[in-house]
Amino acid sequence: MFSSCNKSKVDLIVHNAKIYTVDNQFSKARAFAIKNGKFVAIGSDKDILKYYDAAYALDAQGQSIYPGFIDGHCHFVGYGETKVRYADLNGCKSFDEVLERLDKHNENNDSEWLLGRGWDQNLWEVKEFPNNTELHKRFPNKNVLITRVDGHAVLVSDNVLKINGLYGKTGIDIKPGGILLDNAADMAKAIIPPLNNSQKINALKISQRDCFALGLTGVTDAGLDIKSIALIDSLQQQGILKMKVNAMVNPDDETMDYFMKFGVIEKERLTIRSVKIYSDGALGSRGAKLLEPYSDAPETSGLLVENEDFYDHVCEKAYNAGYQVCCHAIGDGGVRMILNEYAKFLKGENELRWRIEHSQVVHPEDFVLYKKYSIIPSIQATHCTSDMPWAEDRLGSERVKNAYAYKTLLAQNGWLINGTDFPIEHISPIKTFYSSVARKDLIENKLTREEALKSMTIWAAKGYFAESHKGSIEIGKEADFVILSDDIMTIDDEKIPEVKVVNTFINGEMVY
Repeated sequence: MFSSCNKSKVDLIVHNAKIYTVDNQFSKARAFAIKNGKFVAIGSDKDILKYYDAAYALDAQGQSIYPGFIDGHCHFVGYGETKVRYADLNGCKSFDEVLERLDKHNENNDSEWLLGRGWDQNLWEVKEFPNNTELHKRFPNKNVLITRVDGHAVLVSDNVLKINGLYGKTGIDIKPGGILLDNAADMAKAIIPPLNNSQKINALKISQRDCFALGLTGVTDAGLDIKSIALIDSLQQQGILKMKVNAMVNPDDETMDYFMKFGVIEKERLTIRSVKIYSDGALGSRGAKLLEPYSDAPETSGLLVENEDFYDHVCEKAYNAGYQVCCHAIGDGGVRMILNEYAKFLKGENELRWRIEHSQVVHPEDFVLYKKYSIIPSIQATHCTSDMPWAEDRLGSERVKNAYAYKTLLAQNGWLINGTDFPIEHISPIKTFYSSVARKDLIENKLTREEALKSMTIWAAKGYFAESHKGSIEIGKEADFVILSDDIMTIDDEKIPEVKVVNTFINGEMVY
């Protein structure tokens, strides 16, 4: 121990706090000291103030402190781009309201493209896909593309259909009236002119600003191209972007080869060690692949978005490069397909941490495969609360019992990853926490508060092999933490959504 007359110099002391360290013992503390961006001491107010001296000491006034929140699955780049040039269509109660918001957005938009995101027909009185007739009447000279809230369906004007050669065609992912699902939707989105460099930088700054304001110190971006990752890296090196990013790479050969030749890439604020693929679409747009037809649309059971050769190819490349495979799978058919695909490479228990993103509907016979092959579920608890008004309609009363089955998934390997999938859901990790612990339906699958906190801190870090230096308040780890206005571990459920972020710190630096 140091003598009190010869205090150790540190950069920051935080004291008079209620600190949840989220270490192995889930212990609590009152104070900690930080030097060179890392925690160097954790303990009581008396000991920290007695043995350490700092240029700045923060009296937390009894407020609660947690490790910095990590979003285990989101679209950090896409969120900012949406903020920069898309009309916000979230929460629209009718297609008429969608059109009204597009009108307002168009008034300040001189581009030939009119874009929007967030509509959800399940919120409307008539819960059916819209058609593009009104788009032509109101915006005859615009290329209109508006994306459903889940990102897996778009409504486009005929101008867009003609540009990408889909005009007059129909198919499993091309519906009459301008609705495109999954692969066809991606084809349409691919022809939208990209943002210029200054716009992209502005978009990333907006994403970072909003994340910091809600206590996020790290994000996993689920699918990025070479240019986006390079820009993030450049801005981090310049100190412009301070957010810590785990970037999943896109599964095209150019992108995979570019990064995999370097092996796993771990920098101070950037990790590249995974590839993102899709097995199916989304439940809300009935693109998720089910083993049996949809209860409210017996003519379809959804779709798989790629063929077996594609999955074999990507999984083999990732396996040989030491990369994780992270596959979007919503329906029980999509989940089963990718579980069996992973089994070809993983063989049995392992430490590779291949992930299934969402794991939303799982056949009861398939849960054990997560354990058998050490496959980690990456869930988004807010999907549960958003989907529940209509999920039973899609799945039926029996099948819905194996949807959003977080406790059952957790039991397989003893941990799971939690996130928001923003901008599909709200960016707030406090809403993720609330949705995890306060669900009122199928409550046997809700998480405890300790499990929920771990899922968005230490387990989210473990999801990309970062648990040795992130995700908890422990000596030697990066000093990422958040101060909240109330204690989410003890207050009543209904008060959790009211909790505010007071401060956010990354590497001991206050960023909010």
